[in-house]
Parts: sequence; C-alpha cells; structure tokens
Amino acid sequence: MAVITAVITGLLHMLFFEGMLLGASGIVFMFIVLSSLVNVKRKTVPLTFILVCIIFLGSEFALSFEEDSVSQFAHILGGICGSAFGFLRAK
Repeated sequence: MAVITAVITGLLHMLFFEGMLLGASGIVFMFIVLSSLVNVKRKTVPLTFILVCIIFLGSEFALSFEEDSVSQFAHILGGICGSAFGFLRAK
C-alpha cells in the first residue's frame, strides 16, 4: 500500500507541479486515514473516518492556499489512497 501511494503521489505531482517531493508525509496521511477504517464493515462509514477527514484533510485543504514548501497535494492524495484501501478491503 505504501509503495502504491508513493507512486501515485509522485506521478500526479510530476504532472501538476514543478519541483520535487521529499519525505513520506503522503504515506503517513494514508496510514492516518487507514487507521480510522480498521473495523469497517461493508456499506458503512464509521464516525472516526468522518472526523479524521474533517480534521486532518480539512486542515490540509485550508493550508493549500498558503505559500510554503510543504506539498499539501501529497497529503491529500495520501488520504484519498488510505480511504480507497480501507473501503476496498472492507469485509
């Protein structure tokens, strides 16, 4: 999962932005979102997932409008990958 998230984040960052990525913060965000989906059952959305998305990913959307050297795009993509992995593996 971590390798898939890194490849997706790297490829999309190359398509949309100039510069390079450094670090594994997108993978960390993938694990944060994925941890909120530990005991998810098919066709349910846990409250922990909703809260994590509002708190962590919401703050990344808000910070994406500031000028800094942090790639909020990688964080958001990591969260999206974590969501996809969690719901695809639901029992």
